[in-house]
Amino acid sequence: MTSLDKPPLTTTTVKWRFPAVHPEGRKYVAISAGITLLLTIISNVLFWPMVGVTLWVATFFRDPIRTTPQGDGLIVAPADGLVTMIQRVPVPRELVGELGEAPLTRVSIFMSVFDVHINRTPIAGTIRQVVYISGKFLNADLDKASDENERQHIVVESRPQPDGTVRRIGFTQIAGLVARRIVPFVKAGDMVATGQRIGLIRFGSRVDVFLPDDIAPQVTLGQRSIAGETVIGRLGATPVTGIAQ
Repeated sequence: MTSLDKPPLTTTTVKWRFPAVHPEGRKYVAISAGITLLLTIISNVLFWPMVGVTLWVATFFRDPIRTTPQGDGLIVAPADGLVTMIQRVPVPRELVGELGEAPLTRVSIFMSVFDVHINRTPIAGTIRQVVYISGKFLNADLDKASDENERQHIVVESRPQPDGTVRRIGFTQIAGLVARRIVPFVKAGDMVATGQRIGLIRFGSRVDVFLPDDIAPQVTLGQRSIAGETVIGRLGATPVTGIAQ
């Protein structure tokens, strides 16, 4: 194919627009907007602060478009946020049946109330397990939140590789100090694509990802991840270590 045979590049321009609000959050935006309108009758002083609250609620539930990297052996971030912990830990007892008893490397991503809270699957495959556990609402940035807070474990089994092998990745949605609800979009048996939306956690939280031994971490402490886009693990790669500058 010559340069004349190649399809022309698009010349369409794209302008910035506010990301769409996920359907799960539209009712909260409507409630906040309704209260704001009511306050116009009661007090002009309270009106403008509530306008700010309404905009924040819409921002919290924003659902931006993401482009997921393609390639074998990639594990992508399930959440937007700050990488706060990378450490080898025992597998949660609820996941031992799917992931085994040997300790695994856990990458923890903390989501503040300003981050996008739509969570996405790190790999493509079949949802093997969804386990919800009620618990406390400690600060999600604490290590013990993994064992004590309200949380939901999810295990995804990859499609068979050319040699017939499969890989299972477990990750955990953890409610935080302000969060009070983990909302799942999937159930056991569902097929998912890498980066597909699988749920959200309302108002601040954390997501832990458990990497198999043949998957090397590709993020550093203090780095910010983007759900569905940032590669946090890679098959057979050299581990990335250190603290983001």
